[in-house]
Amino acid sequence: MNTTNVREARKRLSALLDQVERGESVVISRRGKPVARLVAAHTEEPVRFPSRAKLRQSLPPAKESSAGTIRALREEERF
Repeated sequence: MNTTNVREARKRLSALLDQVERGESVVISRRGKPVARLVAAHTEEPVRFPSRAKLRQSLPPAKESSAGTIRALREEERF
């Protein structure tokens, strides 16, 4: 792990990014205290969710329609 200060990081950003691409990490310090770490960005696969149709099929049927629920809430003056 390479350590550098803010001033050097500004001057050598391109070289530091090259190091990070090779799998190294770089710690950037200010006044001798670490404040940031440069690491490679991981390219992750997007999360795949099941289709809505499959989700609806897996849920139990509703006991009351949503319109009925809204009507009941309005009558209770909770809405």
